Amino acid sequence: MKRTFLAPSTQAQSTNKPTVYLAGDSTMQTFDESWKPEAGWGQMIDLFFTKDVRFANHAIGGRSSKTFITEGRLDQILHEIRQGDYMLIQFGHNDATISVPARYTTIPEYKDYLKQYVNGARQHGAEPILVTPVGRRIFDEETGAFKLSFPEYVQGMKEIAVELNVKLVDLNARSTAYYNEMGVEGTKAIFLHTAPGAYTAFPNGSADDTHFQEYGARQIARLVALEVKQLKLPLSKFVIDDLTDDQAMQ
Repeated sequence: MKRTFLAPSTQAQSTNKPTVYLAGDSTMQTFDESWKPEAGWGQMIDLFFTKDVRFANHAIGGRSSKTFITEGRLDQILHEIRQGDYMLIQFGHNDATISVPARYTTIPEYKDYLKQYVNGARQHGAEPILVTPVGRRIFDEETGAFKLSFPEYVQGMKEIAVELNVKLVDLNARSTAYYNEMGVEGTKAIFLHTAPGAYTAFPNGSADDTHFQEYGARQIARLVALEVKQLKLPLSKFVIDDLTDDQAMQ
């Protein structure tokens, strides 16, 4: 079955509230109800912000920083984005897929594509925020310690953040630290590990170490919100106060 996603809301353009546009892949996207319990963190991010800000999630599975541009998806965001808006940019998972040349990018190419997002947002008076790719469920079999995912791409994004003076959320490091807190078995509740017959979308069950269940998507969204709060941007004041782990479980 082909993964479907929900189209971004157009309500954002009819209000004076700032809009946060999300550009990214399946770990960020909003999934149709038929894919329950799979969810992306961008699907849950609004739970951790006040109603004074809106979110428009353009993230979609299988896209890299390159294909999101070549398919015209960045252009769609730039057509809508306005002064005072924001763009959260997370790529890396699909950029690293060397077995799929159409979406694979070398590190220099990745950095060049990221510049297009940053410069595009700024040209429209919006604030870009780079988000390092969220960690996968990869760990040392002997020690159980989780490993950082896509380190070369993470480093490339950090270099662009410094070069262009862009705010950055290091979700890669933050998510990996969270996985270490949860442990090898505990992280199965975060990722898309389901039993056979539990969900219509996954009749044979699943053991997916990249994508999230709804619970996990909420937890990752909470981590993003906590990081945004630390950026001291006007957007930061819209993060809900006293953000706790319990809120992400509701």
